[in-house]
Amino acid sequence: MKIKIIVLLIFCFVNSKVYCQEKIIIQSTTSTKNSGFYHFILPKFKKETGIIAHVVAVGTGAAIKNAMNCDGDVLLVHSPKREIKFVNEGFSKKRFKLMYNDFVLIGPSFDPANVKKQISAIEAFRQIAKKQKLFASRGDNSGTHSREKFIWEKAGVITKIYSGKWYRETGSGMGTTINVAIGMGGYTLSDRATWIKFGNKNDFKILFEGDKILFNQYGLMVINELKCPMVNSKNGKKFVDWMISEKGQKIINSYKVKGKQLFFGNAKDN
Repeated sequence: MKIKIIVLLIFCFVNSKVYCQEKIIIQSTTSTKNSGFYHFILPKFKKETGIIAHVVAVGTGAAIKNAMNCDGDVLLVHSPKREIKFVNEGFSKKRFKLMYNDFVLIGPSFDPANVKKQISAIEAFRQIAKKQKLFASRGDNSGTHSREKFIWEKAGVITKIYSGKWYRETGSGMGTTINVAIGMGGYTLSDRATWIKFGNKNDFKILFEGDKILFNQYGLMVINELKCPMVNSKNGKKFVDWMISEKGQKIINSYKVKGKQLFFGNAKDN
């Protein structure tokens, strides 16, 4: 075994530029990938550090589960309560607030439930349920799905009663769920970044936005080497430090699609 390790180290030293580049794995929510954020920021991180970041983009629930199974080095998701629980259980030493945007309620422009005239997101959701208008839910335990369930709960609507009726669960990512909503002429909740980047909008548009309950915070954590001995905590920490640095935050703020800023850095608020 020792001979094999020595041979591998020599091989890496000789061929480091091709075969043994520094790498990390980021367990991530889908919204950051769907928005094109990683294509924008990761090449800049690689250029400065030489570290290649590979992204596993799944729903927040799945990303956290993967991280707890030690399948990754860094976790970037958007479900604060679950992130805090992740840290409290020792899977990370610290959670950093990285950036934010918001969720938006989208639907057909003719707005059959008249949600755009409601005074709050809770009332908008309540109106959809009252009129039994079609709603596409991700149904995948993602950060977006968690926020959606929270709003339904605040609205006093027990969605499982209506599952398969006006309430449709896709069990899929945001892009697929938006397509389902458009296909059936219903509503859905989306993170703003994915919606801005989304191409097949048809006659759909944002019908309700701006409520504080729709605030969408992203958290960033290095997976704890005490829980996961094989984690690349050194390079994971380099990634986190770079992202929350003043330079990293400026780069985050500079990312725009169609002239619109998708994420707003707030690492200084930690």
